[in-house]
Amino acid sequence: MNARALLSKARIVEAAAVVADRGGVGAVSMRSVAAELGVEAMSLYHHVANKSALLDALADWAFEQISAPEVDAPWRSAMVGRARSARSVLVRHPWALGMIEARPRPGTPLLRHFDQVYGCLLNSGFSPELATHMFSALDAYIYGFALTESTLPFAPAEGAENSFAEDVAPSPDEYPHLARALEGLMSGGTYSFADEFDVGLDLLLEGFERRLAQAS
Repeated sequence: MNARALLSKARIVEAAAVVADRGGVGAVSMRSVAAELGVEAMSLYHHVANKSALLDALADWAFEQISAPEVDAPWRSAMVGRARSARSVLVRHPWALGMIEARPRPGTPLLRHFDQVYGCLLNSGFSPELATHMFSALDAYIYGFALTESTLPFAPAEGAENSFAEDVAPSPDEYPHLARALEGLMSGGTYSFADEFDVGLDLLLEGFERRLAQAS
């Protein structure tokens, strides 16, 4: 059976994700995805209307990789699970940062995901306003952290930060506060930037936990 006979929309979108992982969203075209699949570009049109529809499907695919909370789950553990899942997906697929919420026609996966997040928060006693504040703040934090993590000049793993800090160590005479902070962080040799995610996430959720208690 030839490659064309095995084509499906799911296979096409998965191939588009591979192309995007390799060269960014700008590298995704009907021709590049067809080449990834080993078929002619025209054969894709039997499953995907055009490039715009392909990008919409790719944005949906990215959202489907992120674990959505169950609507009856405890809100704090549910938001932690979702945040960690989203961070992992966005670091593996940095191209998704700029497109998963930017497509003009939100697809079913995005809408279903949003519905489940709101359902979890509303069922836990959040008002629509506080739930929206939570959703907005969390996504800004997750996306910002993932963007930073994916563009660091070193691999965010234990030890790499220490070597980098030694290479670019600022002069204590010129930058005394920065030098002091770095010395305190790196002196134990176990600091990892990746660990900052859970620290910041806990601080953010603690703030909303207090807000929720005050509103009750």
